[in-house]
Amino acid sequence: MIITVREKTPELGQNNYVAPTATLIGDVKAGDDCSFWFGSVVRGDVNSIRLGNKVNVQDNVVIHCTYEKSETIIGNNVSIGHNAVVHGCTIYDNVLVGISAVIMDGAIIHKNSIIAAGAVVLKNTIVEEGCIYAGVPAKKIREISPDLLEGEIERIADNYLLYTSWYKEDNVPK
Repeated sequence: MIITVREKTPELGQNNYVAPTATLIGDVKAGDDCSFWFGSVVRGDVNSIRLGNKVNVQDNVVIHCTYEKSETIIGNNVSIGHNAVVHGCTIYDNVLVGISAVIMDGAIIHKNSIIAAGAVVLKNTIVEEGCIYAGVPAKKIREISPDLLEGEIERIADNYLLYTSWYKEDNVPK
């Protein structure tokens, strides 16, 4: 569902997939090869939300921002795991946000990083480049090895492009 709010309508790049129960609202701009899965809500009603290329917003994710304070900016090649909440923060390129993670206002997630499943990244936290953060509140637990960068971050983002193709193929009128 694509909803216009305050005279702003979400804008999507090329080759995006929006599941039938996903909702995109207001001042949202997404790049190419993005996917918005079942039950996800990207709510740009109170501030802007920007997504780069090859971002997958998995089932039941909520992306929002803070009125007149914090926009949400998401870079390229980012996977946001099921049930995560991303709110008024900046996420740079090549990041994996784990299942049910929460990232709060003003947080900055630098590139090539992983936010572990269930982690809570508190307001204004700065996640170092190339690191894994886990826990409540989230803390650095270690640096990411090159094989983990390729084996998890790249693999998951690429897999979601594959999954998208299945839904597009299966829903072409015959």
